[in-house]
Amino acid sequence: MSVPVSQMWAVASYVMRQRLAGRTRYPLVLMLEPLFRCNLACAGCGKIQYPAQILRKHLTVEQCLGAVDECGAPIVSIPGGEPLMYPEIGRLVRELVARKKYVYLCTNALLLKDKLATGAFEPSKYLSFSIHMDGLRAEHDEAVCRDGVYDEAVEAIREALRRGFRVTTNTTLFDGANPLRTREFFDAMMDLGVEGMMISPGYSYAKAPDQEHFLRRQRANELFSRILTHPQRRWKFNQSPLFLQFLMGKRDFECTPWGNPTYNIFGWQRPCYLLQEGYAATFKELLETTRWERYGRKSGNDKCRDCMVHCGYEPTAVNHTFASWRGFVDTVAATVTGRL
Repeated sequence: MSVPVSQMWAVASYVMRQRLAGRTRYPLVLMLEPLFRCNLACAGCGKIQYPAQILRKHLTVEQCLGAVDECGAPIVSIPGGEPLMYPEIGRLVRELVARKKYVYLCTNALLLKDKLATGAFEPSKYLSFSIHMDGLRAEHDEAVCRDGVYDEAVEAIREALRRGFRVTTNTTLFDGANPLRTREFFDAMMDLGVEGMMISPGYSYAKAPDQEHFLRRQRANELFSRILTHPQRRWKFNQSPLFLQFLMGKRDFECTPWGNPTYNIFGWQRPCYLLQEGYAATFKELLETTRWERYGRKSGNDKCRDCMVHCGYEPTAVNHTFASWRGFVDTVAATVTGRL
């Protein structure tokens, strides 16, 4: 696992405070979507399928900060859309860093070199550019439906690293992914010098143009087991090793959707980043009025049956680490040995 010690301590102390206070539902990561616009049209994403009047809208910085303060999570992920298209992204990041929030700015990196050149961002232990990379050149360019994007992203990664920024990658794998090519991709990212990698199976967005390549649970277990069995020691993952074991079918976790709440132009999204079943006006309303028992695999909800995505299960894995001595020991053992 590759996470700065200061971030690990911030999360650990935060979780312990929640548990000592007797809270069973609390956020770990706020997924803050300031806009839905994007400069790509990926087949597996439904964000830009909104009508034009919605795509033209975006949150104000004040709305974003209000959600951050209301939620209180120690980590803020900024997806989209493409967040580098947000006109006040530099100011938003500066405000979050000033609040000592650990920020993961999720970007396809097409605009990153230009933004770095303008001085929109400053290196900080609180800021990481999380670059969307869905495999090696052929696989990535196919996933984003445009040639040349992989090479542009690699150049942007090199430039960000040269300037002293933290850089991670996030990868979504779909049915048909080649395990050997994925392992080669991990090697390539380590050769570039990224801090760590995040991986997750694709989940079926209702608006996504391609509905045929989302992974079902058994297929996901088979794929990730083939990818992650006997991992290279040099591979560094920026996520819980227990979540990786869950992807491999070695653990049976239940979804905790409140762990990664989503805030966007419509409000607080119920119940999670992936399903859109209404919105709450406040975070308190989201927690207290959402019928959480209707979601997750055990609920019998057909929409949740095959989902194994990190936004629902990563917080479960983190909570398991601190919920028992065994969970903590298993996490430490996997982190130290590199074995999954």
